[in-house]
Amino acid sequence: MSVIYTNALIFTGDRILSDHAVVTDHHIITGIVPASEYKDHPNVIDLQGGFMAPAFVDLQVYGGNGSVFFLHPSVESLRAVYEAGKAGGAAHIMPTLATVAPEKVLLAIQAVRDYWQEGGRGVLGLHLEGPFINPVKKGAHLERYIHPLTREDVDWILYHGKGVVKMITLAPECCDPALVKAFQEAGITIFAGHSNATYAEATAAFENGIHHVTHLFNAMSPLESRAPGLVGAVYNQSKVFASIVADGVHVDFANVSISHKIMDGRLFLISDAAAENPEGDYVYIQQDDRYVNAAGVLAGSRLTMLQAVHNCVEKAGIPLHTALQMASLCPARALRLDSRLGRIETGYEAAFIVLRDHWDMTVYC
Repeated sequence: MSVIYTNALIFTGDRILSDHAVVTDHHIITGIVPASEYKDHPNVIDLQGGFMAPAFVDLQVYGGNGSVFFLHPSVESLRAVYEAGKAGGAAHIMPTLATVAPEKVLLAIQAVRDYWQEGGRGVLGLHLEGPFINPVKKGAHLERYIHPLTREDVDWILYHGKGVVKMITLAPECCDPALVKAFQEAGITIFAGHSNATYAEATAAFENGIHHVTHLFNAMSPLESRAPGLVGAVYNQSKVFASIVADGVHVDFANVSISHKIMDGRLFLISDAAAENPEGDYVYIQQDDRYVNAAGVLAGSRLTMLQAVHNCVEKAGIPLHTALQMASLCPARALRLDSRLGRIETGYEAAFIVLRDHWDMTVYC
């Protein structure tokens, strides 16, 4: 059954339309037409003059609604995290696993399969953040689970995670490029992160096919006068995408602004959102604007994707349409999903946000 959305200013992802209607059928956009064509249609949703934009795509989220998915991997936990993401504007998420034991990874993979089997929507797959990272830049990850990438690891992930594991964050200086290539040939997108790579090592990794970086500035070799590091390599490579946590805690808003000016469409937003967890391997203690572990190390954000967009506009001076792209089209493009996500266009998934005064938002998906 068709559903028609009218009476909104529509940001399609690259242009603005007025006096148009978005026609959908079974969660797919089937047309964008003059609103007058559907004036008397029985299934019209009046958006009351709001501002419609593509729903967000969050490629790094640990938890929400009181649940950290990778610590309690189940369909129920996954559903809780997804609903939290959707409430913040993300109609599509990539649940993320910190560095954990293989048993937890298996449970998370099965939970995603079960979620899909039950008709669950909006979960794109799994993001494994580790365990093939550099202990020097482990952040809040547990060192006892960190280890170098082996052929056995590759075979294990490709066998057990087939069709589910879509992203892996690793430290390229700690990994054999041939093994990384095996992941890429299987369709897994590799991100460099939790890395102490030199500028030369990072550049070599980019030239070998890694074109993505996880949470720019955080847990990586910094840009310094005589050592440009991973940050400098990202800035200097025109094909490399990077995510960023725009909460003013993980990264100063001036660095968000600077990075946007240098990288333009290569910089995209993630929430890095977590939830409180008082015990177990990974402790998340809630503070006013962040989560920390038991040692006080920054371990996750309290950010939503809408808040990240708001911060980009209000704190980093980024235009609204660009900030919206950073939360939708840019992450979709980074994962090569931009033929179906990140735009309001015919043939794309029908997933929208509608903004009103004071950043009030409704999600349709």
